[in-house]
Parts: sequence; structure tokens; C-alpha cells
Amino acid sequence: MTASNPLHDESTTAHLDSTAHLMNRISSQLASQLSLVSLDGRRRAEPPALVVVAHGSRDPRALSTVRTLLDKVRALRPGLPVHLGHIELNEPLLPDTLAALGDREAILVPLLLSRGYHIKRDIPEMAAEARVHARVAPALGPHPLLVEALYARLVEAGWPTRMDEPTRRRTAVVLAAAGSRDPESKLDTSHTAHLLANRLGVPVVPAYASTATPTVEEALTSLASRGRTRVAIASYFTAPGRFARESAQAAPWLASAPLGTHPAMARLLLHRYDQMLNTPVTTAQELASA
Repeated sequence: MTASNPLHDESTTAHLDSTAHLMNRISSQLASQLSLVSLDGRRRAEPPALVVVAHGSRDPRALSTVRTLLDKVRALRPGLPVHLGHIELNEPLLPDTLAALGDREAILVPLLLSRGYHIKRDIPEMAAEARVHARVAPALGPHPLLVEALYARLVEAGWPTRMDEPTRRRTAVVLAAAGSRDPESKLDTSHTAHLLANRLGVPVVPAYASTATPTVEEALTSLASRGRTRVAIASYFTAPGRFARESAQAAPWLASAPLGTHPAMARLLLHRYDQMLNTPVTTAQELASA
């Protein structure tokens, strides 16, 4: 029997992943082109492009996760042109993505979970400097689809779907988020925590990996002082990274994976796109000057 070569296996897996991603993109682009032709051979009007705006991360798993998520969006809406742009750290950067679109129409949907500076200033300003006719959608959260994804990730990590009352009284969840100096960001995260608490039937405390308070450790200490010693960490991050890893490491019981490529995330991106498609046009240029 021949021993396997780990380096060869990893290289082969990476190659297959890259090839699969390329084939998905080709299939999506072909479907998009075919959808623009009606049965009588006339060209249909192309819908506004969907530009998903990710933050960017030094963790290579983040870019892979976002690309896979976009492939799921394309599978749900084959005729829709779907593009990716990053605020920082990863390519393609948002200005480059917008420049490639020229002067066509696009709807920018932030892959961000709450309001904050990126949504209020950075993204509109980048769009305003481009030729593209852009509209910027709101943050993904709060929204019931996020609660659906959070619940599913907790169950995957070992959260029991049934719980007796004595166990419930000592159980709680810390909703671990990135954090922001914007007070509206904390409001959005608190709203999501409230929705998740209603879904789980136990207290859910929002906590933050940076900038805002309480920290994850402070939230755990507070819950323990109230007799809540069986605590799970719900990872309120869009992709793997340092914040998600450090939050999970603090879990006294179990920790869920980031929201990542959960099907509800793809549906929510399209929901935000459709919302903007069906509302009066307010361009990024108008938002940036407001």
C-alpha cells in the first residue's frame, strides 16, 4: 500500500476547489447570457448587477467562503449578474469592481450585519466616485433569515432541540459580533439577539470582539453571576477570521460556526437586492452628498 502525500493531497484539493469554482462561474455566466434572449430571439433588458460588498480579511478562508456564497446566489438567480467587491484587504476591491461595470446600473448589497461607518460613508462614497449608476442596500441585519442561520449553526454545533426546565434555567447564549463605534450598530445587534432569544427560549446577550462593550468575556462573567453557566457562543460573523476564532475559544460549552455559506445568507442577499429593485431610485451619489 502506498502512503498518501499530505502536500500532494492538499494541492490536489485546492486545485479541485479552484476548478469547481471556475466551472460554477462559467455556468452562471452562460445562464446569464441565455436569459437575456427571449423566445423570439430579441434581447431582453439586462437587470441591474448585484455587487456584494464584503469587508475583506487576512484569513484566506474568508475569501473562499464569500466566493462560495456568491455561487449559491448565482444558483438561486441564474440570470442575474453577480459581482464581488471588497472594502479592503482582498481583491477585487470595490472601486475596481465598479470601474469594470462602466456606466451600467448596479445594486450594492453589503455583506455586513449591522449599520455602521462602512455602510453609511465608505460604500456610498466609493460608488459615488464610479461611473456606475449605483444604489446601496441596507445592512443584512437585523432580519429573521439571520436568526434562521444562527439557529441552524448552533444546532450543528450541538445545541439541543429539546431542553428540560432545570437545564434551560442555567443556559444562555452570547451573540458574538465584531463591534462598532456606531450606536446604531449596537441597536441592530441587540435586535438580532432579541429575535434569537425568542427562537431559543433562553437569554441571548450581545457581546463584541472589538471596539464596543461588553466583550465576550464580560458577557460570560455577567451570565455566570446570574447562574447561567451553560453558555454557548453564537458566531455572528459572515466568515471565518480572527474575531470568530477568538470568540469561539472563549466558549465554556459550545460555539457555532460563522454564518458563512448557510442558504439563508444567499436568500437574504437576494432579498436586499429585490428590496432596492422595487424602491424609488436613490443613487449612491445622492447618498454620499446627504
